[in-house]
Amino acid sequence: MKEQTIETKKTARYYTLGALSEKTRTVWFVCHGYGQLANYFLRNFKSLENEKTFIISPEGFHRYYLNGFSGRVGASWMTKEDRLNDIADYVAYLDQLYHKVFSSVNRNNLKVNLLGFSQGGATATRWACQGISKIDNLILWAAVYPPDINFDLDVSTLNNLNFKLVIGNDDEFISENAILENVNLLDQKGINYELIRYGGTHKIDKETLIDLSKTI
Repeated sequence: MKEQTIETKKTARYYTLGALSEKTRTVWFVCHGYGQLANYFLRNFKSLENEKTFIISPEGFHRYYLNGFSGRVGASWMTKEDRLNDIADYVAYLDQLYHKVFSSVNRNNLKVNLLGFSQGGATATRWACQGISKIDNLILWAAVYPPDINFDLDVSTLNNLNFKLVIGNDDEFISENAILENVNLLDQKGINYELIRYGGTHKIDKETLIDLSKTI
């Protein structure tokens, strides 16, 4: 038995909030977590909507029924199976989406924020490090740094970003020990970051998001 691969065309879905125009000053790419859909995830960012802000929510390629064989559907960016090809595919997809967005407006006049929530945090980090798109601010929300990033290669890339970790004090999926291990690793590797804590669980907190948007 021999494993083989073939590249094939794939239609990717994404949702947007706001209008991209000459008035736009900030573009957000927001990557959903495991089991979410891009349109529902995008609702978390309604509080940022204004004539100067354009928000894009790409959806992971892998959609599936959340319970059994019918009903609600979720999406994920990857699993452990054939993970390297999945990572390469979604990095290429996000680069292509970025190019489409900035084909109609001048990138030099805009600030680009990349936010990854939960599993989307690993997606966002890999894209920032392995892709060809220029990001100004990287925000990992309710997420920890993916362990497979090559720190020797990527430390300079990350230190050219404004890098934020945003984690709730009552996040049911990230323990305090996991947070401590993560920030200790970043410290050891010489990666600049800011850790932001808020009183909340594993979700996008509206007030914290608004406060963050004013400081980046």
